[in-house]
Amino acid sequence: MQQLPKLSSSVLEELKKGKNLLAFSAGSDSSALFYILKALHVKFDIALVNYQTREQSLEEEKYARELAKEFNKECFVFTCKLEKNNFEHNARQTRYDFFKKIISEYSYSTLLTAHHLNDKLEWFLMQFSRGAGCVELGGMSKIEDELEYKTIRPLLHVSKNEITEFLHVNKIKHFIDSSNSDKKYFRNQIREEFSDSFCSKYASGIKKSFSYLEKDAQRLLPQDIEQIKDLYILPRASDDLINIRGIDKVVKRLGVLLSSAMRDEILRTKDCIISSKIAISFNDKKIYICPVVDEVMDKKFKEKCRIEKIPSKIRPYLYSIS
Repeated sequence: MQQLPKLSSSVLEELKKGKNLLAFSAGSDSSALFYILKALHVKFDIALVNYQTREQSLEEEKYARELAKEFNKECFVFTCKLEKNNFEHNARQTRYDFFKKIISEYSYSTLLTAHHLNDKLEWFLMQFSRGAGCVELGGMSKIEDELEYKTIRPLLHVSKNEITEFLHVNKIKHFIDSSNSDKKYFRNQIREEFSDSFCSKYASGIKKSFSYLEKDAQRLLPQDIEQIKDLYILPRASDDLINIRGIDKVVKRLGVLLSSAMRDEILRTKDCIISSKIAISFNDKKIYICPVVDEVMDKKFKEKCRIEKIPSKIRPYLYSIS
């Protein structure tokens, strides 16, 4: 195996100790990651979603199964047919719901995705075009803690050109998804008109810039978050921008992506339920975030919460785990 992209020590450490599930599509990026992991002797299995949107979808599924069989790996496949309206959003939701189901049923500790440097730049430009701050512009990280597993993106520092060269030199079979060039999707417009050409010229500088940006973003996020099972307690800052960024980070871990309307409601009410499943409440010094539960609490517990200034929406969950 020639020209093997170097993975960071922190990523390799997580991969070596974890039970890994690779999100596989048979495309260039996930095919490259498959062989990189294999060369590094990282144990993993694969999972693929067949949306049946193209003629080659069946070929890609067949290839995934054959590859898994050849290298003695489990191959999980989910076949579905989605409505064309809001396809990208629904496809992503379906894909990650499937991955989470497999992770839960078979006790995987990490989900591996083949996102790379160009993807990170795409996100940066998309957010920049819509209006975003330092934290939002940074986008994806190499290692992110989810509720029941870690998401790891080993190739996030590797450019698309490096991946393409790796595939070419090692003659690795892969498929090209024609929908990736369909400009009706905003992401594809950004990719074809801006990010790919820019990244091909300035990859080295882009890598350094993202490294600085991530370090700066960390300074803008609350670091001393207290966690009691799925209850998160953040220090309440005087700056609501810092508060909402910390909240955003936590609720993402709990499986919800905040919309602008949700952020506005949180900061306006300081006490609300998001997506019918996450309670968020402020008191004078702290911000509490937890799943919504329906529990009948005894009077003694209620009084104790009142004295300690635990918000009412948080009490049922705290009671359920006490």
